[in-house]
Amino acid sequence: MKDAEFEFSAFFEMTPDLVCIASKEGFFKKINQAVISKLGYTEEELYARPIASFQHPDDRPHTQETRNELLEGKALLNFVNRYVTKTGEVIWLEWTSTYFSDREIIFAIAKDVSMRKLAEKQVEEKYIKFKDLASHFKSNMEKDRKYLSYELQEELAQLVAALKMDIDWVAGNTPDLSLPAKARVENVLGISKLLIKTLQRISFSISPRMMDDFGLNATLEWLCKEFYILNEIPCEFESAYNEESLNEEIKTDFFRICQEALTNVIEHAQAAKVKIRIEEDDNDIRLSIIDDGRGFDINPKNKNPGLVSMQQRAESINGRLIIQSDPGNGTMICVIITKPTIKLPTLQGSFGNQV
Repeated sequence: MKDAEFEFSAFFEMTPDLVCIASKEGFFKKINQAVISKLGYTEEELYARPIASFQHPDDRPHTQETRNELLEGKALLNFVNRYVTKTGEVIWLEWTSTYFSDREIIFAIAKDVSMRKLAEKQVEEKYIKFKDLASHFKSNMEKDRKYLSYELQEELAQLVAALKMDIDWVAGNTPDLSLPAKARVENVLGISKLLIKTLQRISFSISPRMMDDFGLNATLEWLCKEFYILNEIPCEFESAYNEESLNEEIKTDFFRICQEALTNVIEHAQAAKVKIRIEEDDNDIRLSIIDDGRGFDINPKNKNPGLVSMQQRAESINGRLIIQSDPGNGTMICVIITKPTIKLPTLQGSFGNQV
């Protein structure tokens, strides 16, 4: 028995980890040298004050909640919080603790994980930097698309319209045209009408200006109608969410994902009908594009460029892309965003059990 006590005492003093025994009331009862060295206080100072007084003020409420759970019998594993040393330095400690109710003491071991936290913070900062940079490039690209769309709609289409008016004048004011000439004029009129419609369709595809005026819902309804007219595949849009909860970047990405998904339907699905739906619950907003086509075998190694593009757009708005498909059973593509991520995206999960 004495040998066991000696071995435990040797471990208590020699381990580089912070080891302590604390009372139920929240005071240190026994600490090893690592605690003294890490926090920089004398042994007397550490025993004289509540443990919570050494914790970072922002971490005290959650630490107290967790400590209450520990006293109720819940295991405490890898709990991370911050302590302030005597010199004012903030350090991160990762705790594993056990409460012995019969003796009303807590036995706890902690590791200093400050270097790991610093590395995680640097990763998060780089992530945010690149995320902002990607959003900047995406925003500039959309501005360029709007400019090109404007040029097509307002400049080129108007020139074609002016040409059509002149041809109409020729057709109405030259009754002595020969039959072959009249046929040519009628042909040019038909081509000019088709060209105007084509320019309008291309302009809408490049940048749907109506989204600025009428919103995402109206734009997707128009997209579905155009898809049906051009491809003779029924396309339905359903809205069950508050559009005002989406910012402009997410609206644009939702529209682009729908465009890409409908292109995939045309090129690969051989579908008889398509449905686009946006819905929400308490936590998430979900965009779904569903077709009843031939489906495909989902293989991450063989994603086509369209699926890769949708994946990248979903990630750029901190969303998740989910693809469900089987050969012969159609395809469902979902993008799910958590409502708080409509604000500035942050790196999820990088701080573990941080408080």
